[in-house]
Amino acid sequence: MENKKIGFIEAFSIGVGGMVGGGIFAVLGLTIELSKGAAPIAFLIAGLIALITAYSYVKLSLRYPSEGGTIEFIVQAFGNRLFSSFINTLMLISYVIMLALYAYAFGSYGSALILGSDVEWLHKVLAVAVIVVFTLINLLGAFLTGKAEDIMVFVKLAILLIFSAVGFFTINWTQLEPTTWMPMPSVITGGLMIFLAYEGFELIANTAKDIKNPERNLPLAYYSSVIFVIILYVLIAIVAVGNVSFEEAQKSKDYILAIAAEPFFGHAGFVIIALAALISTASAINATIYGSGRTAYLIAKFGEIPESFEKKIKQGFEGMIIIALLGIIFAISFNLENISVAGSLGFLIIFSLVNLANVKLYKETKANRLIAGFGFVSSLGATIVLISYNYIHSPTSLITSLVVIGTVAIFSFTYNFFRKKSKNQKPN
Repeated sequence: MENKKIGFIEAFSIGVGGMVGGGIFAVLGLTIELSKGAAPIAFLIAGLIALITAYSYVKLSLRYPSEGGTIEFIVQAFGNRLFSSFINTLMLISYVIMLALYAYAFGSYGSALILGSDVEWLHKVLAVAVIVVFTLINLLGAFLTGKAEDIMVFVKLAILLIFSAVGFFTINWTQLEPTTWMPMPSVITGGLMIFLAYEGFELIANTAKDIKNPERNLPLAYYSSVIFVIILYVLIAIVAVGNVSFEEAQKSKDYILAIAAEPFFGHAGFVIIALAALISTASAINATIYGSGRTAYLIAKFGEIPESFEKKIKQGFEGMIIIALLGIIFAISFNLENISVAGSLGFLIIFSLVNLANVKLYKETKANRLIAGFGFVSSLGATIVLISYNYIHSPTSLITSLVVIGTVAIFSFTYNFFRKKSKNQKPN
């Protein structure tokens, strides 16, 4: 009678796999640069915001189970109007930024593995090549199956857990003492700038229609995946800070995990972690191209972006090519900090609105408005802190983010204006 196939383990794997993609490999060095010895606390702060937001995702997923996930929640709360169009398109662009981040990390670790350091020309060639390869694979329909993805998630988690466990024996604990911490505003911002490392748990929402016993398994999958990843990230940050000097962390911040493995595994550790980073980022690129292509298809179905995103090519979508091209432009045009700020800002805005959607629909979702409201205030406050800090300390990163958001707003307004005009001109 019940054809549902996804159980707790599969949903948990989707959440963990979505979060532990290329993010931790790409942004750990940036967090250490901003927070120094307090990097584990920065990861904890970002994780707590993700955990609070998971409450809203649980309630909304149970009430509005849909493969559209976040898109569905935004439309249910705010209607299929210009505002929803803007937010859903912003989410799509945020996925493009994630694609660029993963490709950037792939280029950094690939270059370090081949030439021993991050050489710009090779970094960019590898970043472009990996996006092109996985776009072609997706269009041919030979994307990684669920089982293969599960194996990749298991491999990268095993490597990271072994790294964390063994690395504890060589930690220089003086590097983690409060005297090495940056001022708290910098630590908080360090957490917010890498907030995108927790992006991914929301993919569980896309499985809500197909999950067994959703009342039990959905909350369990959301909360346990976020808590597991918080613990994992904090452990990784402790081991990395304790095994790499701050000077070395600054010099090799784009591939710091590979450097952090050398004190206890030697050069073999560098190679193993670099290979794990390549597997993780390649897997994340594949999943992001597939997932964003599907997201674009659903947004196009709502009439919020051009119909070309709905068109199929082989087993993929035409929109995948557009997404891949935008990802390449971001990956080769901007530095890691610019990409991280833009991605984190995009997802903080989206998560703020998902929490607000839960507040607005609390009668439908049977949510506690205080918890959902706290999630909204936390996410919104985090957004404001991130903007304020970068306005003072890194205006270039902020300009990149505002250009992206402004471009999305102009596109949404213009596209909706002409779509309505075209509809009005059609004969009855």
